[in-house]
Amino acid sequence: MSEIKKSNAKIILKKGEGRTVKSGGLWIFDNEISQIEGSYENGEIVEVHDFDNYFLGYGFINDNSKIRVRLLSRKKENEVGSQLIYQRVKDAWDYRKHVYGYDKNDLKFHYEGTTSDSCRLIFGEADFLPGITIDKFRDVLVIESLALGTDLMKDEILDDCKKILAEDGIRIRGIYERSDAKVREQEGLERIKGFIGDEFDTDVHIIENDIEYIVDVANGQKTGFFLDQKLNRMSIRTICKDAEVFDCFTHTGSFGLNAAAAGAKSVLSVDASELGIAQAAENAKLNHLEDIISYEVGDAFEILPRLENEGKKFDVVILDPPAFTKSRASVKKAITGYREINIRGLKITKDGGYLATCSCSHFMEEDLFMKTIKEAARSAHKTLRQIEFRQQGPDHPILLTNEASYYLKFVIFQVIDQK
Repeated sequence: MSEIKKSNAKIILKKGEGRTVKSGGLWIFDNEISQIEGSYENGEIVEVHDFDNYFLGYGFINDNSKIRVRLLSRKKENEVGSQLIYQRVKDAWDYRKHVYGYDKNDLKFHYEGTTSDSCRLIFGEADFLPGITIDKFRDVLVIESLALGTDLMKDEILDDCKKILAEDGIRIRGIYERSDAKVREQEGLERIKGFIGDEFDTDVHIIENDIEYIVDVANGQKTGFFLDQKLNRMSIRTICKDAEVFDCFTHTGSFGLNAAAAGAKSVLSVDASELGIAQAAENAKLNHLEDIISYEVGDAFEILPRLENEGKKFDVVILDPPAFTKSRASVKKAITGYREINIRGLKITKDGGYLATCSCSHFMEEDLFMKTIKEAARSAHKTLRQIEFRQQGPDHPILLTNEASYYLKFVIFQVIDQK
């Protein structure tokens, strides 16, 4: 089992710095620190004090990262130890049980008239466990660890997850690590993936919105499946009944499958990933929807103009692109990409039809995203009537003091030709 290591070091902030952490944030950057008293090793717990020695909290330190300290507790009497970590995990699970209506009798969540057996169990800073993500896919856990301090604690965190889930009847049969993101190198960590504990079949069978999926936790994007769009996928169902649907950036087919399950006449799902399309096609067969959904591998920026040139029109167009920007420096380039796909998507939407469009980058802020869609509508000579604005599901909670926790914007519009 990993050990939570405490140092005797005290971090002193510069006068006038630490505004983010004082307003509820959890990060202290390297340029905010005036001095460090005492000794420490990277990853150990340190005390954080303001310039006047006022206690601000406990966190773990890493000299390799610009985020020098990530807070775990703000209370002087709440020192970081096994009991605190256990309580963090328990609080995270209890929250998800309540917001999704967990039923211990069938080990499933029940919400909006449907069922699921999967959720994001730990969402980093939003669950007060910085830098660590854990997804629960039925009876398998997939962990992504991106910060040194919680990386050193991950064995204990995972053991706590298993114990707490077992109390509600869920026996975890396997754990897979997907800590292979490049951002780990900014923490001085190697990129790793593989089994933690015994090996198991990494094609995991799950259910979401009463639709069955095979999730490839070893080779799929991120942890294998995007649980954050769960309720957004439900929200398109009413507009997809008896509709011809275009599902762009389908990944493993989830939006297209929800459209087909809702009674769509036909669905065309496209993605640049051959693996993603192969998995989507298997999921369609699993749900007996293969006669409704057709699949195409290709670049959306080539397929959308081709469909426009062919004069093809759809009742519903769904755009669920990957994050076009992962930094503030590339936001302008991302705006161009979002504007382009929305112009193209609008041009292949029938008059009176519907566009569902989203951004999963927190750097593409809500106002900027809506402004970009408005500009796309103007260029496409369309009028948009907003039906719904949604965000990520509640198992990916938004912490108002952590901007990065709010990333997913999802909007449904009716598309009207300018009169």
